[in-house]
Amino acid sequence: MLSQVYYLLRSKADGSYLVARLDELSSSAKNTQYLLMFNESFDALSYLNTHAFDLRENFSVESIAGNQLGNLLQRWGFKGVGIVRDPLLPKIDFLAKN
Repeated sequence: MLSQVYYLLRSKADGSYLVARLDELSSSAKNTQYLLMFNESFDALSYLNTHAFDLRENFSVESIAGNQLGNLLQRWGFKGVGIVRDPLLPKIDFLAKN
């Protein structure tokens, strides 16, 4: 996982990343956010085209090396990552950081 390159979707408006929120009713909403990651840039674009067609122009695809993930998760306060395995369904594997 550390040597792989992942692709993230980032808002052009405010620079925030596309995340999954598993528990929106929680009082600490930031602690329930999982950073969505894709194995290929075209998977990220497929995800947008399928699930947020009208918003796709508001996002850009950004690459990140696996060894930089820990710092990104800590800086933004994410609970973990969600690796999107199938952008059309979507099938997402959630991994919490320790």
